[in-house]
Amino acid sequence: MTMTMKTTVSAAALMLSAVAAQAQEIRFMCHGDGTECAAAMAIFERFEAANPGVDIVLDKVPYQTILESLPIQLAGGTGPDIASVTDLGGLNQYYLDLTPYVDADYWTASFGGTLDWYRGGEDRQGIYGMHSGLTITGAYINRTLFDQAGVEVPSADADWDTWAAATREVAEATDTTFPMAMDRSGHRIAGPAISYGAQYFDAAGEPILVDEAFQAYIQKFVDWNNDGTMAKEVWGGQGGSTYRDAKQEFFNGELVYYFSGSWQVGSFEENIGDLFDWEVVGSPCGAGGCTGMPGGTGYVGFAQTEHPEIVAAAIDFLAQEQNYADYTNSARSIPAHAGVAAAGVAYEGASPEAAAALNGWSAQVGKLEPIAFAYQGHPNNRAMFNITVTRVSQAVVGELTVPEAMDRMKDDLAAAMAEAN
Repeated sequence: MTMTMKTTVSAAALMLSAVAAQAQEIRFMCHGDGTECAAAMAIFERFEAANPGVDIVLDKVPYQTILESLPIQLAGGTGPDIASVTDLGGLNQYYLDLTPYVDADYWTASFGGTLDWYRGGEDRQGIYGMHSGLTITGAYINRTLFDQAGVEVPSADADWDTWAAATREVAEATDTTFPMAMDRSGHRIAGPAISYGAQYFDAAGEPILVDEAFQAYIQKFVDWNNDGTMAKEVWGGQGGSTYRDAKQEFFNGELVYYFSGSWQVGSFEENIGDLFDWEVVGSPCGAGGCTGMPGGTGYVGFAQTEHPEIVAAAIDFLAQEQNYADYTNSARSIPAHAGVAAAGVAYEGASPEAAAALNGWSAQVGKLEPIAFAYQGHPNNRAMFNITVTRVSQAVVGELTVPEAMDRMKDDLAAAMAEAN
């Protein structure tokens, strides 16, 4: 990056030299679909150079490890010093509070409302994590298949039925295996449900999960999985709340329309190359809008670390404006840092398709509905996501009817909220 940006030296960085001289190892557990981990390590290597004796060791793991194994490790008093996480508020009890080590005014000005996503409970003051980039859920298409089929790409305000009809037509004309697929994730299906009119919360702000509009979208989704519109293997191929994506099917040209999210851009750029043209088409519209779900990954330290000063200083170093801008450029992410977003990111070295895709995702930010932000920030959203995946999958494979799945989801939510309270 060539732009000049403000850099703040934190108290932690000034304190660090004497601590770092003791040659401490910091374990960094990271997942990523693209270049996120490598981009973070490039900045952490600068931190190591400025602090001889500090050794940040990368443990790159599958996303499933972050979802399932990391919470178990933390509950047992083990785990890394730093990690990339997506259950932002749900793991709050394990986070290191960075507040004593960083410039709180700088962090508040830079990261604003995303800081709340990490706080959980009633705490509205602590600084527990750095949002490494906004993500937005939505769809990609294989544009080459549309062109080969001679089918017009639906407009930006097209609804789900229009997209389903178009992708079925493309798949039939090009002998493509799957018209549509959606990641097996409660977070991923939430945006479409909200667009369909689902509210997720009552008038008092309490979670309800199931309402008439939610059930109507789930019924449509289940029907599409059983008539061949959706790739049934994604949601019906495994049980429980296990995550499953469909990016390999998209890489292979077996999929016309893939509902996933902005974090896939780097992976698509790397794996698709010039095999076919792809592009971002956002989220289909409905009575509730044209919204995806906001989200993203954050970097957090854990209170059990033996080196809190170093951990806090390393995260704070990554949060400095120039470093964060360089990270965003390399990670191909949408910046959550206000200063970097205002200055803009050139995405130097990105292919024309990747740059267009990132700009396409940025254009979706204004379409996000308030309900989507509220759901992403709710401290019990992980339980709600998992309930959704488990019960919708049972409906997809025929273990439950959709009305039965809705009843089970209501019971599951009541039990989860009772446990949380």
